[in-house]
Amino acid sequence: MSEAGGRPPKAPAHPRIGLVLGSGGARGLAHIVVLETLDRLGIRPVEIAGTSIGAILGAAYAAGVTGAELRAHVLKDYRDRAEVMTRLFQTRVGRIADIWRAGFGNPVLVDGIGILERFLPRALPQRFEDLGIPLAVVAADYHRLERVVFDRGPLLPAVAASMAIPGLVRPVAFDNRVMVDGGAVDPLPVRAITAEVDLIIAIDVSRAAARDEGAAIPGGVATGFRVFDLMQAALADAHAGDHARPIRRLKGPVEGFNALDFFAAKRILAASESLAGAVESAIRLPLPG
Repeated sequence: MSEAGGRPPKAPAHPRIGLVLGSGGARGLAHIVVLETLDRLGIRPVEIAGTSIGAILGAAYAAGVTGAELRAHVLKDYRDRAEVMTRLFQTRVGRIADIWRAGFGNPVLVDGIGILERFLPRALPQRFEDLGIPLAVVAADYHRLERVVFDRGPLLPAVAASMAIPGLVRPVAFDNRVMVDGGAVDPLPVRAITAEVDLIIAIDVSRAAARDEGAAIPGGVATGFRVFDLMQAALADAHAGDHARPIRRLKGPVEGFNALDFFAAKRILAASESLAGAVESAIRLPLPG
């Protein structure tokens, strides 16, 4: 229908965007550049879907924390290594005695909700319904071996479940399930976007190039994290084409950074600045139709 005077209705200034923030540990700090870019362009996503670090930053952003605030907070937070380690110790749920318990317990296991309370710039709302932008969070059901998507109800346990890296963050008992890191089942949760959108922008930070050290055998912890990286990269590739809507999959330029390189926050953000132009280009490209 035309407007008064026979003029056609104005097209929206920007497409309706669904934003997908993938998992990848510290590499996911690259998401902050994307959030800053959306803020600068005046674009508000219709819905955000996140896994692990993507769920953490997505929840903060959906709660009203700007990309610039997240950058300032991260750079300030990870400037003092001793302070970070103190706060991590405060979230520890394992004990040294756990080493000798049946099952070889982990004495450095930390609590996900404690991490969220101590490392975000402000407290998250209690429920998904209190967020300013709809959010979907992906976790993995430990016993049922299946993907779980949360988009309503209590927020903190859902995000804590999504970030429960096996062997590092305690699994979360929630909603009659035991859950671990969503990166184990869906590191780039394109399918979790259910709102009507014109375009999905998916930020993939799942892979990192390993240094070639010849035939040197890596340690157990390094091997575990590297295998998790390999699994996430394969899943991200497999799931990225599992959709019918237009999608721009942007790979964060975070090669060379590992999942726990949070003290390299400044370098990760600097390496990721090219994502700003990539996001702008993705939005400007004509949509298939």
